[in-house]
Amino acid sequence: MLPFKPPDRPTCSTCLPLPATSEAYLGVKVVDRFGDNLSGRHFAIWGLAFKPNTDDMREAPSRVLIHELISPGATVAVYDPLASKDARHVLEADMGDIPDGYQRIRFCDNSKNALQDADALIIITEWKTFRSPDFQQIKALLKNPVIFDGRNLFKPWAMAHAGIEYHGIGRSSTNES
Repeated sequence: MLPFKPPDRPTCSTCLPLPATSEAYLGVKVVDRFGDNLSGRHFAIWGLAFKPNTDDMREAPSRVLIHELISPGATVAVYDPLASKDARHVLEADMGDIPDGYQRIRFCDNSKNALQDADALIIITEWKTFRSPDFQQIKALLKNPVIFDGRNLFKPWAMAHAGIEYHGIGRSSTNES
């Protein structure tokens, strides 16, 4: 069980309920794209810390999303420029309710290694180093050229031009599935 619960957002009676947080919304987008059963799926995650330029994992959005992906059977390869060391301990504790959950997390020493054979890239923390990646390299390393961008770092039209299916927060996707 996670050590914190994201707050519920109030909704009106004529509105559809929204996920409580952007990371929960990213989880919904991933499930919409890949289906409920994530067994056999592998995701690259860039950014673990609560915010860029820190290793603070206390209420990091990555914790909720990783739990949501691991719980239905996915594996993840994660990279963060600063937080990987602290994240190891935090995520090990967070995965305590999922048999072999922590073993399905691979910590990478660079962003490129996290991409290898992943079904999609998920960006959670807006590190400066993630703002101008080599999109052709991303396409070559991912099984599917799909990016879920939790920080809207990229322009949808630029992703479409690069041949990458793009899902941001509060934006249209470049390729609805």
